[in-house]
Amino acid sequence: MDDAEVIRRINELAEEEHRLEQAASHGQPVSDEDHARLRQVEVALDQCWDLLRQRRARRASGQDPDEAEVRSEGVVEGYQQ
Repeated sequence: MDDAEVIRRINELAEEEHRLEQAASHGQPVSDEDHARLRQVEVALDQCWDLLRQRRARRASGQDPDEAEVRSEGVVEGYQQ
C-alpha cells in the first residue's frame, strides 16, 4: 500500500467508526456484532495510522517506505500515549 491507499483506508474506516458510534449515541440499540465491528475498526485504524507513520519515517530517513509493515494488534494497541 502506498501513502494514498493508506489514507484512503483510514478515511473509510473513520467513516464506518463514526456511523457505528453515531448509532449508539442516538439511543439506538447496538448489537453485539456492532460492538465487535467497532472494536475491529478501531484496531484497523490504529494499524493504518502506525503504517503511515512508519512509511513517513522511513522516507524521511532515506529508507524504502514500501518496507514498512502492518504491525499486529498487540503491538499497536500496546503503545503508550
